[in-house]
Amino acid sequence: MAEKEKILNIAVIAHVDAGKSTLVDAFLRQSDVFRDNEEVVDCIMDSNDLERERGITIYSKNCSVIHNGVKINIVDTPGHADFSSEVERIIRTVDTVILLVDASEGPMPQTRFVLSKALEIGLKPILLINKIDKNDQRAEEVVDEVYELFLDLNANDEQLDFPILYGIAREGIVQYDLNTPSENIEPLFDTILKHCDVYPDLDDEPCRMQVSALAYDEYIGRLGIGRIYSGVLKQGSPYIRCNQDGLEKKETISNLFVYKGLSRTNVKEARSGDIVVVAGMPDISIGDTICDIDHVEPMDHIPIEEPTLSMNFHVNSSPFAGRSGKYVTSRNIKERLERELEVNVGLKVEPTDSADCFKVSGRGELHISILIENMRREGYELAISKPEVILHRDENGVKVEPVEEVVCLAPEEYSGTIINKLNLRKGVMENMEEENGYVKITYQVPTRGLLGFRNEFINDTHGEGTLVRRICGYEPFKGEIAQRMQGAMISTETGTAMTYALWNLQERGQLFISPQTEVYEGMIIGESAKNIDMDVNPLKNKKLTAIRSSGRDEAMLLTPPRVFSLEEALEWINDDELVEVTPDAIRIRKKGLTAQDRRALYREKMAQK
Repeated sequence: MAEKEKILNIAVIAHVDAGKSTLVDAFLRQSDVFRDNEEVVDCIMDSNDLERERGITIYSKNCSVIHNGVKINIVDTPGHADFSSEVERIIRTVDTVILLVDASEGPMPQTRFVLSKALEIGLKPILLINKIDKNDQRAEEVVDEVYELFLDLNANDEQLDFPILYGIAREGIVQYDLNTPSENIEPLFDTILKHCDVYPDLDDEPCRMQVSALAYDEYIGRLGIGRIYSGVLKQGSPYIRCNQDGLEKKETISNLFVYKGLSRTNVKEARSGDIVVVAGMPDISIGDTICDIDHVEPMDHIPIEEPTLSMNFHVNSSPFAGRSGKYVTSRNIKERLERELEVNVGLKVEPTDSADCFKVSGRGELHISILIENMRREGYELAISKPEVILHRDENGVKVEPVEEVVCLAPEEYSGTIINKLNLRKGVMENMEEENGYVKITYQVPTRGLLGFRNEFINDTHGEGTLVRRICGYEPFKGEIAQRMQGAMISTETGTAMTYALWNLQERGQLFISPQTEVYEGMIIGESAKNIDMDVNPLKNKKLTAIRSSGRDEAMLLTPPRVFSLEEALEWINDDELVEVTPDAIRIRKKGLTAQDRRALYREKMAQK
């Protein structure tokens, strides 16, 4: 047997946009993973199209580098609160975490969440203050804030004695202190190896590996990703798979992979401490333990966060259904959702009274909208209902709902509007700080109250504000919360929208379509300025006569329409509206397409109340 490879696993954790993926790029570039002539893109680990477009990490990913004879497995984790359950599981497979904090922003709500999970399982973090080249960097103050955060989270003395480094991940630079320049990330490599011991050699003990993430391969099926805690795992050998329900099943590993650089490499065996990918177990799931046949010792259960939000996925029933999508039936949608459940454990799919509708629950709007966006790109058509918060009952039978911590950072002159809006949404202010003309407001608000708030916040702060949210627990139900205040402009005709009609309508609200857009009866083409729905005709054209008009047609200047992203559309709609999602368009419509249908639905709703 070859000399035992030394193995160390690290995770990079941080808030959104702190520079995690950029730091992983630097690790890979400075470890000779790429050929000299190889063209390398930024954020290499963000391999998914959606991740590249949105500039966020959605799925945690693994890679490895070799440094001074030690194999370092690196896990790039998502920073967005909707994917927090993924971070929680991945942290269990690593020996230490690099906590990345922005040199000007300081610790944010998601920083608190990921750090608390790392401290709970006894990891000793390394602090890296990133983006020290910013003009408004305040690295020394940020370090003090991080110390306060550690104390708040009841860190022990060993965890409080964390190494502090400073860096510019984009340039691949890490320094021991602010005054000692550096040209590479060598100080970070050295600190990792000094601060953290390599995984002990437990190859001679009975084999135990726990699955912490799932993947899917079209050719070999479902894959389990996790760490080997003891023993040696061999391809082709039989093992006992123990699941969370107490089932013990004998199964064989058909394929075994480890990470080398960015790629998965097929190997005959893998040793204790390494992160591996196993195939050949079709029912493998998060938290399952793979044990030796003679030593069956399941590991502790890995809890999976409960969903907080649900949406109904309907078969698209609009007049334009089937124009651009390949998959439009309920069977197509059902099969696609079942395939998603293979890898997305935070998701829950339930049937409803209707065969053409499925209730999909997840950790937040972004969590579910990523699935919708992927389905749309694959050629699916569907209609989505307004997101609904999932309510629970506590041990005393009291109805409780999820509550989120919201941090708003905006210019001072907008603070009154923000406070007023959050108060109306049953929020409770926790803190307010002013600095350099900006105000940082922290609130606790029911998740129900935040549906649709992001758009209002962006408009109210003229695009200058930033909004950060994270779920912080459940509290007793807060009562009714007002929905969107403005009504909708609803088309009464099917055809092509005309400039003349839209020019007359733009005085009565904000338009969502431009001239020559195809519309149908019941489609929402704009937001009314009043608190009532308006039936409008966007097809009306100017009467054509033989006499030349003295009016100037070229003066019909239209305000650019408001174009919705998928998340914005889901936030905007009310209970009686749907978002129609097709490969080439996102449209908003009423559930009842004709005025008669809408009246019938309204009477039905009133009767239920």
